[in-house]
Amino acid sequence: MKQIDTEIMVIGSGMAGMAAALFSAQRGIETVQVGITGEINFASGLLDLLGVHPVSDGTRWQDPWAAIGQLVSDEPRHPYGRLSVDQVRTAMDQCLAFLETAGLPYQTNGHQNAKIVTPAGTVKTTFGVPRSMFAGVTVLAEKTPTLLVDFEGLRGFSARQIAQTLGPVWPTLKVARIAFPGAGGELLAEHAARALDVQIHRSSLADAIQPLVGSCRAVGLPAVLGIYRTAEILADLESRLGVPVFEVPTMLPAVTGLRLREAFEQQLPRLGVRAFYQQKVMEAEVLSDGSFRFLVGNEDAQICVRAQRTIMASGRFFGKGLRADRIGIRETIFNLPVHQPAERTLWHNKDLLHPDGHPINRAGLSVDSRFRPTDAGGKVIHDNLYAAGSILAHQDWMRQKCGSGLAIATAYGALSQMK
Repeated sequence: MKQIDTEIMVIGSGMAGMAAALFSAQRGIETVQVGITGEINFASGLLDLLGVHPVSDGTRWQDPWAAIGQLVSDEPRHPYGRLSVDQVRTAMDQCLAFLETAGLPYQTNGHQNAKIVTPAGTVKTTFGVPRSMFAGVTVLAEKTPTLLVDFEGLRGFSARQIAQTLGPVWPTLKVARIAFPGAGGELLAEHAARALDVQIHRSSLADAIQPLVGSCRAVGLPAVLGIYRTAEILADLESRLGVPVFEVPTMLPAVTGLRLREAFEQQLPRLGVRAFYQQKVMEAEVLSDGSFRFLVGNEDAQICVRAQRTIMASGRFFGKGLRADRIGIRETIFNLPVHQPAERTLWHNKDLLHPDGHPINRAGLSVDSRFRPTDAGGKVIHDNLYAAGSILAHQDWMRQKCGSGLAIATAYGALSQMK
């Protein structure tokens, strides 16, 4: 069996795992990363920082930094409470800079949140927006006369539905449905995106859209403008159509998550990360000197990794960092104590759409000020074990609209606190 010695083992390849591996490599630390990449495939591509607080009344914030300050004041156990605002800002800046160099540029609305149209026709509050979508932020704010296009056979995206939902506030939004070049029957977003990497398909698409533009001053399309060459494809279509073009997120799983995954998976090994994607930890052991030994593989262990320190960024239930059964919720690698309701009957409120959400959504690992998991009494379990991302307790990232920010910032915090 192959054996690897490393300074840091990162378990997980969702956003928190990718960010942890990135920040570790940028510090020149020898890093191994292991994880199934299923979670990031379902990413919207939008990097939320903090959009809603308190959850109970759905208050949306234009200033995410002020929102974080208020959240930490109201909920001091929230993972953001383990960080300064400057640390959160630095973490986001470094991650956005990395994505820029990786060929997946993002744009922010200064230090403010932005509003973007969703595939359901609602308006979402977010922070970091792929540059391919950012013109959509501007036209939404200004209610610019815009043509929104969808494709025959593409499920989960209806320009007509979006226009009907937004019609009362955006009456100059027009729609059209066209056949995607060379496609027939059901159209998958990934197939459309890969097709547009080919110039002849972009030319055909522009030819189909051009007669429909009319007096519109912008064109919105489903987020299928390529996987690796989105900026080039966007510029090509804008040149051909003569108006700004922007993407609208599609229903998940989406091309946007695939772009993020590809950006990290291609670039992290170039920074020195030894990555074992699509593999998992089969067995974990804490050694007498405080280091860790892991057996890594798929059905059978194939690699033995010995690490001085470990970052748990294995996600929640979908990422398999947590597992729920009839007895309770448990952490799947080290069987660490999980903060959770006292009884299974208390996991959920009786009202499915309860404004506070459900207690199970705030279950996870409690950590100290250095992001080291603790027991119910606050005692650190292992000096060299850290946790980051959605596996952390005392947060509801989905309702608070802070998923990516939480993942990136806590990964940065865990690395910064290591000694």
